Amino acid sequence: MDITPADHNTEGLPEGWALTTLRDACAINPPKASKQSLAANAPVTFVPMPAVDAEVGAITKPQTRRFSEVRKGFTSFRENDVIMAKITPCMENGKAAIARNLINGLGFGSTEFHVFRSTGAVLPEFIYHFIRQDVYRKAAEAEMTGSVGQKRVPQSFLETTELPLPPLPEQIRIVRSLTELLMTVKASHEKLSRVPATLKHYRKAVLAAACSGRLTEDWRAHRASRTSSAEFLRAILAMRPERVKEQGVGAIRKPADPDGSQLSDIPEEWAIASIDQVSCMVTSGSRGWAKYYAESGPLFIRAQDINTDRLQRDGIAHVEPPDNAEGRRTRVRFGDLLVTITGANVTKAALLDREVGESYVSQHVALVRPVDPSIGQFLYLWIVSPRHGRAKLLDDAYGAGKPGLNLDNIKETTLALPSLEEQQEIVRRVDVLFKLADTIEMRVATATRRAHKLTESILAKAFRGELVLTEAELARREGREYEPASVLLERIKKERNSGTTPMATRQRSQSKGTLASAKGS
Repeated sequence: MDITPADHNTEGLPEGWALTTLRDACAINPPKASKQSLAANAPVTFVPMPAVDAEVGAITKPQTRRFSEVRKGFTSFRENDVIMAKITPCMENGKAAIARNLINGLGFGSTEFHVFRSTGAVLPEFIYHFIRQDVYRKAAEAEMTGSVGQKRVPQSFLETTELPLPPLPEQIRIVRSLTELLMTVKASHEKLSRVPATLKHYRKAVLAAACSGRLTEDWRAHRASRTSSAEFLRAILAMRPERVKEQGVGAIRKPADPDGSQLSDIPEEWAIASIDQVSCMVTSGSRGWAKYYAESGPLFIRAQDINTDRLQRDGIAHVEPPDNAEGRRTRVRFGDLLVTITGANVTKAALLDREVGESYVSQHVALVRPVDPSIGQFLYLWIVSPRHGRAKLLDDAYGAGKPGLNLDNIKETTLALPSLEEQQEIVRRVDVLFKLADTIEMRVATATRRAHKLTESILAKAFRGELVLTEAELARREGREYEPASVLLERIKKERNSGTTPMATRQRSQSKGTLASAKGS
C-alpha cells in the first residue's frame, strides 16, 4: 500500500514541513527514454562508475556515446536526476551526483546506479545532500542484500526511506546555505590534506640537513669533539675483528672499502667509511620459516612490519623454531638495524632502539649489527635519508630491473661519519624536529576528524530545520501566506494522477528556478 504524506507522524517537524517518503517525492529508477527520444546516432552522456568522484560528489569524467549504443543495457537518467551507487563499496564511499550538463539532456551509465527523479516537490540538491549523509549511507549499508563483494542497496529500502520535507522556498534557502557552508568546510579539508605532504618534505629536508652536516654547522663552529671522527673510525676498525668473531658468522675478512667520490656535500671533519667497516654482521633471515609460525612465542619480523621505517608490533607474527634451526643466527639484539631487501618496500628500515625480546628476521629483511651500538641511531638516519643511504640503495635495487638488494649492496654503501659527540647532537636535533612534525600531524588528524564531523553536523541541522529560518516564520514576519510541504505534495500528486503537468517538465523548470534563485541571492 502506498504511504501518503497524511499517513506520517509530523510531530517534532518544523512548522510547514511534511514527513514523506522518497517514493512520494521522487520517481525512483524511472523508465528509460523511449527509442523515439533521439536519433540513433545522436550523442548522449555516458557515466561509468569511475566517472563519479566520491570525494566531491560529482560526475568528473563523463564520456560520450551514441544513443543507439547505450539505450539498452544501461541505467538511464535525465538532466537534474540524482544518481547514487547501489553496490559495495561505492555506495559506502559516497558515490552520488546530480546529473548536469548532459548532452541532449540524456545520460546513461553503469547498471549499479539508482536514479532519483524529483516529481516537483523536492529539489535535486536536497535529495543529493540527504543521501550523502553518513547516517543515511550506514542505514543503507545495513539493508544491503547479496553475496560478499556484490552487495547492493535494494530499491525497496529507498522507497520506504522517510524524508523530512520543507516547503520549496525553504529548500532553496537550505540548499544555498549548505552550499556555502560545505564549500568553506571543503576548503578547510583541502588545506588540511596538503599538510601531510608538506610534513613529508619537511622530514626529508631534516634528514638531508642532518646527514650533510648542515643541521649541526653551528655546533661544530663553537664546540670541539673530544675524539675526532677519524680517531673514532679507527677505534671502530680496531674493535671490529673481535666483534665479528663474537658473532660466529665465519672467517674474519677485510671489510669493503668506501667510495668517497659518492659524497660531495659533507664537512671536512667527517670520516668516510663503508657500512661494512662499521658493522660486525650483515646478514638476512633464512628461508622456510613459515612452517614455524605459532600463535605465540618469539617474534618474527617481516618486511611488512617495518614498512613505515619503524618496527610495528601490531599484527606481527610469532614463531617456534627448533633449537637447531639455521636461522637462529639472525636473532636480533638491541641496537640492530633492519633493512627490507626485497619487495615493494625495499630499503625501508627500522632501528631496534628498545628491547623486543627473542625475535628473528625473515629472508626479506637484512640485519645490520654495528660494531659499536652507539652509532646505531646515526646509521639509521643515514640509511633512511632520501639523499644519502636510501638514494644509493634504491639505485642498487632498481638498477637490475627488479626491487631487490643483496647484502653486498648494503655493505658497500658509503657512510659519512661524524664524531660521536656530533652524532649524538644530530640525533637529538632530529628527534626534536621530528617530534614537532609528529605533533603537527596529530593536530591535523584531529582537525580533519572535526571537519568531517562538522560536515555531518551541518547536514543534520539542515534536515532538522535548524540551518535557516523556516518558511512559516519568514511568512509571518513578512505578513504573507505560504504553501506548506504537505499541501504541495498533495497538489503534485493530484496533478500527476490527472496528467496535468508531466514530471520531467516540472523537474526541469523547478531546477532552473532553483539555480536562478541561488545565483541571484
